[in-house]
Amino acid sequence: MAYIPNLRTKYNDEIVPALKEKFSYSSIMQVPKLEKIILSQGVGNGTTDKKLVENAVTEMTMISGQKAFATLSKKDISNFKLRKGMPVGAKVTLRNNKMYEFLERFIRVSLPRTRDFRGVNTKLDGRGNYTLGIKEQIMFPEIDIDKIPNITGMDITFVTSANTDEEGFELLQKFGFPFKK
Repeated sequence: MAYIPNLRTKYNDEIVPALKEKFSYSSIMQVPKLEKIILSQGVGNGTTDKKLVENAVTEMTMISGQKAFATLSKKDISNFKLRKGMPVGAKVTLRNNKMYEFLERFIRVSLPRTRDFRGVNTKLDGRGNYTLGIKEQIMFPEIDIDKIPNITGMDITFVTSANTDEEGFELLQKFGFPFKK
């Protein structure tokens, strides 16, 4: 028997019927779903110190449980001493079971560990997707604070198949996102 994450079971058993009833969809296939989670981190001084980008890739791999890769610059910018093709950050895209596992760890473990946590912002992008900026990567239990050279932030984007912000907000709220009241 294959392993099924808790949030995937919750989505199928609880969230789909609740959203189908609330928005009166005629088919289960119309119910919005979480398609992917993208973790990205820009490394400002990555042009001068290649070790920073390597550290970012290693940290993203530990946090996500999936191999991250370095993102490369798309064009030359002389003011930043940046050439096309130089590594400037790290990125990883999670789908399926790894996505649900990360989401559960993020909502239940990492977010409550944040200092002065009062909930996350309720602003979606207009198409049902949600992006959250994290100031410190030490909120994740996988990161050992003694072994990291510097504290950096990251962006986490939750991509849904929702057509409106209201549908996307309702989906994320049902998953257990601690939105501000």
